[in-house]
Amino acid sequence: MRLEKCWFCSSNIYPGHGIMFVRNDAKIFRFCRSKCHKNFKMKRNPRKLKWTKAYRKLHGKELSQDATFEFERRRNRPVRYDRNVVENTVKAIQKIDEVHIKREARFWENRMKGKNAKERKEAALELEQNIHLVKAPIAMEAEPGLTLPKNVEKLKVKVDTKKQVELRMEE
Repeated sequence: MRLEKCWFCSSNIYPGHGIMFVRNDAKIFRFCRSKCHKNFKMKRNPRKLKWTKAYRKLHGKELSQDATFEFERRRNRPVRYDRNVVENTVKAIQKIDEVHIKREARFWENRMKGKNAKERKEAALELEQNIHLVKAPIAMEAEPGLTLPKNVEKLKVKVDTKKQVELRMEE
C-alpha cells in the first residue's frame, strides 16, 4: 500500500482517497481533501496558512531538520524481494521511529521550556491589574499588597462519633 503526500498540507493520502490534479506540463499534484485543492486553485501559499506543515516547520513549531525524514522519501526503483533485507528493514523502521519520537519529544520540551515562567508572569500581571476584584478596596487601604488577608481563622469542630452512632441506632 503506497501512501502519497498531499502537495498542499503534507498529510498522508490513503489509497482511494483524495484528488489528483494533472497540469498541462504533466506535473501531478495530489490533495488529501477539497480544502487543499480549493486553496491550491486560489493560488494560496501553503507557507502562509497556519494549518499546513510547511507553515509549522517554517515558523519553528515542528521539527524541520532531522535525518529520519530522509527515510520517508519516496523511492521509485523496485527492489528484488529478499527475506533478510525485509527483516532488517522492519527492524530499522522500528528503531528510526523510536529515534524520531525521542527527538520530537526533546524538541517539544525545549520549545515549552519558558512557557510556565511566562504564564506565571502573565497571571501576576493580571492579578496586579485586577486586585480590586479579589480584595475589597477598604482592605487594600489597611494592608496594601497582592496577598489575601492572613488573619482568616479556621474553625475546628469536634464531632463525637459515639453519639452519632447511638443516634443512628435509635432511629
